[in-house]
Amino acid sequence: MNTEYFIARRIAIKSERTFSKLIVRIAIAGVMLSLAVMMLSVAIIKGFKTEIQEKVRGFVGDVRIFKLDLNNSFELTPFVPTAKTLADLKQNKDIAYFQSYATKPAIISANDEVEGVNFKGIAHNFNWDYIKKHLVSGRIMDFSDSTKATKEILISSFTANRLKLKTGDSFIMYFVQNPPRKRPFKIVGIYDIGVEEIDKSFVLGDINIIRRLNNWQPNEIGAIEIKLKEFSRLQQASDKIYSSMEINLKSESVKEYFPNIFTWLSLLDVNTRVLLVLMMIVGVINMITALLIMILERTNMIGMLKAFGMTDYSVMKVFLYNALYLVGVGLILGNILGLGLGFLQQYTHIFRLDQGSYYLSYVPIEFHFADVLLLNLAIIVICFVVLILPSLLVSRISPLKAIRFK
Repeated sequence: MNTEYFIARRIAIKSERTFSKLIVRIAIAGVMLSLAVMMLSVAIIKGFKTEIQEKVRGFVGDVRIFKLDLNNSFELTPFVPTAKTLADLKQNKDIAYFQSYATKPAIISANDEVEGVNFKGIAHNFNWDYIKKHLVSGRIMDFSDSTKATKEILISSFTANRLKLKTGDSFIMYFVQNPPRKRPFKIVGIYDIGVEEIDKSFVLGDINIIRRLNNWQPNEIGAIEIKLKEFSRLQQASDKIYSSMEINLKSESVKEYFPNIFTWLSLLDVNTRVLLVLMMIVGVINMITALLIMILERTNMIGMLKAFGMTDYSVMKVFLYNALYLVGVGLILGNILGLGLGFLQQYTHIFRLDQGSYYLSYVPIEFHFADVLLLNLAIIVICFVVLILPSLLVSRISPLKAIRFK
């Protein structure tokens, strides 16, 4: 029988002492809250990054290919993709799909209001899966009738609210060129991405409008938008696409296209690390305090055990077992609290956010089993290592003085 474990179990479960009960409970609560906060922090940050990345890449793709020149305007220089370029993209196993588009700056005039936008012209093979998820009213464009498609347009709810427009309304759009050209459009759908940089900048229309306004050839495009199968392979896939491109083309990843958003997301990782360290320190200090008080309260018992021949190492193990028991209770309660609140938020979205400030209307949660397991193991290991130091105090206690201690 493990004598040290038996004594530690009796102390932890059947002890009738009251002096250290409050401190022990505070220590358990500290471990519980530390684990729950750390677990939720990691889950929220990962949820934020995933949701915002999906919002941005869903609209503009992961990588875009355009002509290599000194043009820095919103209106991309036209080019005709060669058979080699298209074949390389089709054979690339990292690519889920790709599609062509073009852009042209314009001004919308409606209800005595004006709004500058970037007209994104898309073709009949455009993948509508992402836009359909974010449609708040109306439908997608109908490319079955080419004449009808050129008059249809999708705008964001941000632009619709600014111009007091709704689905079914018509307006005049002035395209920026010399001289300016105007075209009538009818709103067939309104979408809400939730990212201000996208919602206030883009509208979706037919690419043939840009071709006619700019006198392009029927097969000329402004850029190729690429969606990858796995966003985690963005850098490797982007490098591979760049290396296989023709010399007159250039590629740009979504992180280069929207550097401010992804820089902000990377800063969230720093905040998470700081919070993890602070909460770990709080939990460890609580446990050290509890262990010291338990040792002080059990001074008489320590003297008796030493008088009966128990070594300092064995007595130290008694209190380490006791401390790890308290850590274990704190971890169980912390997992219940953290996972419980996390899954509650994940399925109910009870905690809301200002979408204009955070790009999301609710606090996102993304749990990973590996994260939960690592946090639990980290607390166990760190607490065990740190608690060795106060437990060494046992070796400095004299049996004679301890038995007479009151």
